[in-house]
Amino acid sequence: MNIVVTNDDGIWSIGLRDLVKALERQGHKIEVIAPLTEQSAVGHAVTISSPLRIKKVRDNGFEGIGVSGTPVDCVKLGLTTILDSPPQLLLSGINTGANVGVDVLYSGTVAAATEAALAKIPSMAISIDDFSPSTLEEEAMFVSSLIEKIQWKRYRGYVINLNFPRCGIKDSKGIKVCPQTQAVYEDWYEKRQDPRGKTYYWLCGYIPPEKVQEGTDRDLLSRGYVTLTPLAFNFTASNLLRSLEEEIYSN
Repeated sequence: MNIVVTNDDGIWSIGLRDLVKALERQGHKIEVIAPLTEQSAVGHAVTISSPLRIKKVRDNGFEGIGVSGTPVDCVKLGLTTILDSPPQLLLSGINTGANVGVDVLYSGTVAAATEAALAKIPSMAISIDDFSPSTLEEEAMFVSSLIEKIQWKRYRGYVINLNFPRCGIKDSKGIKVCPQTQAVYEDWYEKRQDPRGKTYYWLCGYIPPEKVQEGTDRDLLSRGYVTLTPLAFNFTASNLLRSLEEEIYSN
């Protein structure tokens, strides 16, 4: 397949490099278009007030195009300008840090895959529940095998969201197709001081385990399963259309 690989951790990340190596070993044709710098948690941000610049990156056999923008910028620029033809598949990752539940709204990794889905290109967002892995070779090989099993034409307009547990593939309990958790973060800001005595704030937060529904992505991932969730992005609350009409149009 002709595959575009992107991410939000940046073009230098091990997750992207290991994924590219695994895909190339399987004979896929790969185009890398990824941010030049880390863009974690930028969501679906698009650059509109500054120019985008690209840089060809060559490093120890690796080749790709770095973009001075967000993950969504990379996908938009790639599909409209850089690529000669649309890819058969877009993969975003492998991201360090899980993207489950409400994370999909914040994640640049998922946003890149979503942008491809909006263009009707099959896409997968890939993450691991670990912020400092030393290697992701096994996870990358898992992805290269998994994409052969999926009938991608069926999932145009959707994102397949894949998350790996921290324990690694060998110690995982297998793969589970599951829904998102509906639990949200409990956030707070730590008040700190910089070396010059100036106050700043640092975001902290977690999803309370007791609020995570059994059988959802966060629950299964914490228990050592690889999770796979199809995501849709029609936000219309169809069940509320009638009641809202009655309230607005009633005398």
